[in-house]
Amino acid sequence: MNILLGISAAGGMGIGKAFILPETQERIIPKHAISDGDVPGEIERFKTATQTVHSQIENHLKGQNSTDLQNVILETYLLMLTDPVFIQEVEEAVKVNKLNIEFTLNEKTQEYAQRLRSAGNDYLAERAQDIEDVFGRVLDLLLDYHQFNIDQVPDGAVIVARAMKTSDTVILSKRKIAGLALTEGGVSSHVAILAKSYGVPAVVGITDVTEQIQDGEEVIVDGERGEILLSPDSATITEYLAKIASDEKYRAALRVFKNKPAQTDDGTQFKLYANIGTPEEVQLAMEEGADGIGLFRTEFLFMNELKKLNDEGGTFSSAISEEAQFEAYKYVLQSMGDKPVCIRTLDAGGDKLVASKDLPVLNERNPLMGLRAIRLSLYSPKVFRTQLRALYRASVYGNLKIMLPLITDVSQVETVLGIAKGVQLSLKADGIAYNPNVPIGIMVETAAAAICSDCLAGHSAFFSLGTNDLTQYTIGIDRENPAVAPNYNEFHLAVLRLIQQTIVNARKAGIPVSACGEMAGRKESAIILAGMGVHELSMSPKQIPIIKETLSRFTMKELENISSRSVY
Repeated sequence: MNILLGISAAGGMGIGKAFILPETQERIIPKHAISDGDVPGEIERFKTATQTVHSQIENHLKGQNSTDLQNVILETYLLMLTDPVFIQEVEEAVKVNKLNIEFTLNEKTQEYAQRLRSAGNDYLAERAQDIEDVFGRVLDLLLDYHQFNIDQVPDGAVIVARAMKTSDTVILSKRKIAGLALTEGGVSSHVAILAKSYGVPAVVGITDVTEQIQDGEEVIVDGERGEILLSPDSATITEYLAKIASDEKYRAALRVFKNKPAQTDDGTQFKLYANIGTPEEVQLAMEEGADGIGLFRTEFLFMNELKKLNDEGGTFSSAISEEAQFEAYKYVLQSMGDKPVCIRTLDAGGDKLVASKDLPVLNERNPLMGLRAIRLSLYSPKVFRTQLRALYRASVYGNLKIMLPLITDVSQVETVLGIAKGVQLSLKADGIAYNPNVPIGIMVETAAAAICSDCLAGHSAFFSLGTNDLTQYTIGIDRENPAVAPNYNEFHLAVLRLIQQTIVNARKAGIPVSACGEMAGRKESAIILAGMGVHELSMSPKQIPIIKETLSRFTMKELENISSRSVY
């Protein structure tokens, strides 16, 4: 038995026969001049092929039981096919250069993909692969080129490939796949995200994986340890079957915690909230027994609605309307009743691009350090005021809290509070009901915010620890980059001390502090946060029963002892 080492992209374990995806054959792109009279026909062929691919992907979406997270990804994916700026560039190139559409589209696709790869950001580099995938399919139609049909993959197979397209992974959702073993792909790629959603264990970063695994070979994918076991003996198979059965039994046992309060063995109460990205996910939060919504990521709402605007022939220059936002926020608030709903203002920019002319997308060398989150909102006050109006209008339908992302300075909070006051006066003048006492708090996700948390506490109704960005900004490690991912450490002493400092300053000011980053939803780190004094944790809905069960094993004193050994 041989063991191949890689990087865990999706947890879990699976056993199956290897199915090696063939390498995509290189397209032969013809190049020839066209006349002025040929231009309209070439453009029409491009439009027809693009619409056909758009419809094909939409049909895949409608034909499966997708989660809301998958829908967001797919709709973002489809948005690439309706990007008016890119489409106009292609059409203008055909008119100016008088070259056939196949050659022109291939040139413009590669040019756009190269711009993304040159942005100095791993997330954007992965989006370049998506662009090539989507418009590669358009090219295939134009060339009448037929690639391998992934529907041929049998149920129970372990997919082995150099790389996998996002759209191929969506098709796999219809099949019972035991696991993925890939050479390319990062932990933040759409393939990894969808694999997690489908419950398919995945390991990426395996050198020359298609050369090391034989087609039809028995394979174990260990998504927990980032390992691929080749031709395992009977004892190893038996061992992993027992692990898989044990995991299923554990998840079944967790169901008893869904409707129980989160508390320690000695009765100390905690509040476990859900992180959601779309209004529909509030139903999943309720099913899992969430005490409220600790983080509603509104950037996904913007992406969804902008895609709908394009489909309906709306004005692309418009960001999501106030009315559309109001209805979404109202739905979530009404669904949760009197439970708190913390809605984060638009956290776009950086690695989350919202395609709207109202929200500038700059060609930045380091997007994660650039015009993003609250900086982008203050840079685009029209969009920000529209969002605040929608939030305040919805506030009368539930227990709303507003959260500001990537705050680094008191002046930013003061500016927002001033804008919020102006929005309230505007609503009052219009005779529209709103709650004037909606708490406005901040995410603490930079060292600057943590160190200045004593000052920020005087201007904030609450703190929420964004541990993902806090970790990577503090220790200078991009967690989405496989080359340095092993050095990404949420338990780094500097990170824990910044968290502790924030908690201490929040207590002094008498404001609550919660955590909504990945640390809150993992057993080991939730224990540390709980012991440090964070009694409000927000996570993926499916993690709520797991964290409830974890907390129930300890007394509060035991949690405090564990945390104290980590910080000092």
